Amino acid sequence: MIHIQRISGGYGKEPIVKDISFHVNAGEIFSIVGPNGSGKSTLLKFIYGALEPMTGEVNIDQRSLSSYSQKELARKIAVLPQHTETAFSFTVREVVELGRYPHQKGWFSTNTKNDEDMVQHAMKDTGVEAFAHLPMDMLSGGEKQRVLLARALAQEADILLLDEPTNHLDISFQISLLDTLKKWTLDKKLTVVAVLHDLNMAAMYSDRVLLLKDGTEQAIDKPAYVMEKEKLEDVYHTQLYRREHPSVPSPLISLVPSENDHSFTSDAIDQLSIHENKDHTLISSPDYWKTLSSAVIGAGFGWHRLFINRHVDKSYYAEHPEEEFSHYLQTQQLDVADTAGMMTAARLEDGAAARLTDAEGDVFVYATAGVANAVDASRAYKKSSSPVSVGTINIWIFIHGTLTEAAYAQLMMTATEAKVKALFDKNIKDPDTETTATGTSTDSVLIAASQQGSKYDYGGTISVLGKKTAKAVYDAVCQTLDNYICRK
Repeated sequence: MIHIQRISGGYGKEPIVKDISFHVNAGEIFSIVGPNGSGKSTLLKFIYGALEPMTGEVNIDQRSLSSYSQKELARKIAVLPQHTETAFSFTVREVVELGRYPHQKGWFSTNTKNDEDMVQHAMKDTGVEAFAHLPMDMLSGGEKQRVLLARALAQEADILLLDEPTNHLDISFQISLLDTLKKWTLDKKLTVVAVLHDLNMAAMYSDRVLLLKDGTEQAIDKPAYVMEKEKLEDVYHTQLYRREHPSVPSPLISLVPSENDHSFTSDAIDQLSIHENKDHTLISSPDYWKTLSSAVIGAGFGWHRLFINRHVDKSYYAEHPEEEFSHYLQTQQLDVADTAGMMTAARLEDGAAARLTDAEGDVFVYATAGVANAVDASRAYKKSSSPVSVGTINIWIFIHGTLTEAAYAQLMMTATEAKVKALFDKNIKDPDTETTATGTSTDSVLIAASQQGSKYDYGGTISVLGKKTAKAVYDAVCQTLDNYICRK
């Protein structure tokens, strides 16, 4: 569809774009990203002929760009530039109808049914139908941008070029615009080349991405390969993190402020304070910990500084436990956003703690346990799926150190294995199967790291951190089980 061959050029003697080559396939969304001044908009202008390159060639459908007449090119390429003059009094519909000009013949052509259908379709897909009768000068900047996109779509070209199309749009309309482009590429085989500033939008919607720096190609590939941490940090000269999007197969780029005030003044575990009453145990910190947990409040990854283990009756039931728990936190004047919260029917006074500290690290574990509803996971499939009582083994693991995501996941496994071993050694049985229990019906675990100090890449049972964590979990669970058994 589009073939760019060794393009160089700019606005003066010194080229802004330097020796760029790539192709774009029909029906593809191809994004161009890079910092300001990297040549993104200049490169786009070469593709639609607004600038003549010093060297190289642009081919559209195996024809040189220069071989197209102006009207032929308008039927082939639609353009939504970065800055468009809209200080005219046409209505929205009239502006969108201008997109049909390349398809009209003669001086006094009137719109055909196909023209009307395309205009209506474009307005509907861009969400501008509701104000089709309004003059452009009454619209906001974001609304004008959507109208101009509708005009470009109404042009019914094979190729759509966009220069920062999400400028002036709020988040919902950014998503709507890019959803529309994706739909048109699938339904109409529209080919899209877009200059984008938002790396996450580019990653979510693009089939391929070209990364530019100082007018040169740094990478061109699927977003998963282009959006690499080291590569982006080199191009943008800023610290960032690359993770995976939680709901779509796409990289997710997070920025880090240069002045990061997340810093413990001493060993993070020494700053933890524990407050107990009959209803809950609260572990609080003056600073935030990065957590991974199966807690009722704050599940998954998050940042928290309040950690609450709440006692509830074994008959506790709430249709929406998160809402009920959040209300409880508010009555205790605890900030829900700062809190990771678990519930247990176990007696809080049976809780136990263990701390292991040496030159290789510092780990603190707090656990509560009760085993009235102990379960052998290997035989659980034989049990009914009736509602079960709230969790009775809750494990809280605090680590002074910097953990990778792999270490978090491995520590989950390590902690579970240590818990199972404690149950085995204490001869805890599943009352239904009379086999050794591996836990209870709704156990929870939280791993909190200060993300300061020593870095731990691994958390498996034989790793430096894993060995220490396993021992602390085993000791704490054994002690709380002893307390539970003695009280019984």
